[in-house]
Amino acid sequence: MLSVLTINAGSSSLKAAAFNISHSEEHKIWQSHLDCSDHLQATEILLKELAHAHPTWQPNAIGHRVVHGGTDFTSPSRITAEVLQTIADLTPLAPLHQPANLAGIEAAQHLFPNLPQIACFDTAFHRGRDFVHEAYALPRRFYTQGIRRYGFHGLSYQFIMDELLQHHNELAKKKIIICHLGNGASMAAVNDGQCVETTMGFTPTDGLIMGTRSGQIDPGVLLHLMDHEQIPASELLALLTKKSGLLGVSSDYSSDMRKLLDSDERDCKEAIEMFVYRCQYFIGALTASLQGIDGLIFTGGIGEHAAPIRAAIIDGLSWLGGKLDGVANAQHSRKISSEESKLSILVIPTDEERTIARAVWKLTSLND
Repeated sequence: MLSVLTINAGSSSLKAAAFNISHSEEHKIWQSHLDCSDHLQATEILLKELAHAHPTWQPNAIGHRVVHGGTDFTSPSRITAEVLQTIADLTPLAPLHQPANLAGIEAAQHLFPNLPQIACFDTAFHRGRDFVHEAYALPRRFYTQGIRRYGFHGLSYQFIMDELLQHHNELAKKKIIICHLGNGASMAAVNDGQCVETTMGFTPTDGLIMGTRSGQIDPGVLLHLMDHEQIPASELLALLTKKSGLLGVSSDYSSDMRKLLDSDERDCKEAIEMFVYRCQYFIGALTASLQGIDGLIFTGGIGEHAAPIRAAIIDGLSWLGGKLDGVANAQHSRKISSEESKLSILVIPTDEERTIARAVWKLTSLND
């Protein structure tokens, strides 16, 4: 039996979970999260909470979510001094996320200096795509330097694929689109288990409209704002990542889809309509990248819980043969497609922490 602690460190929060894993069993015995500015302090607080809930439990290994793996990491890796430095060197590619991930790793190393620590990368799921899917139409030297469409949310996508392989094996081998819809939102087109295309690119800001992130935008808009509005790069970053998306379109009403759905304000309704439209738009694009579609999977906070959003998205997919079972959708059932639907439409709650724990189990020498 391997006892695994998983740490998912965000810029202002920390999530942790505890697992007991063996060859035949896999149990999440505890999970919690905390808003924080000091990751070491937050880790200590959560560990005290864990010790209170399970006094005799101690980790044998620790797994970490790391947002960016660049071109170096295509799979989970044991953290050495060299690996840690490479992760730090990737900070310019994910300035909002990588420093927090590093802080979580350093906190765990301080508290558990003798335990193996494993880094699990959000970008790894998307690696191996064709050049034409990964490259920007810039001079090739930038591609060589690492300016590429990496894609993110990979730990979530890996969990969904594991669930499909276990419970919907036939569908897992077909052409599917996974919709990870939450405060951060993206989609991935997968064919026979391999990622073909995804909506996020060089950073987690591209693609779909998100809670506070703009999603896809003409770079000319940014140049215009820099030249004519004299907005510096630091303010542009804040504008695109913290003040846009559902929050910006709703005139600062909220970034929370639940609050927008409860509002009668025109700006809130238009924010929802824009979110739904962009989801439909990218589903169409990803279907083209797959040359067809057999299944559609909803996950993430909005994807799992916002039945009206799922219904609105699917309502625009009749041309693909998608039809909704309204009762199943309202009840948040796993299968929400009707019997007449040509697409299998599922709702599967994601569990990134479990993906991390599984990776630790596979990599650590403790399971020998």
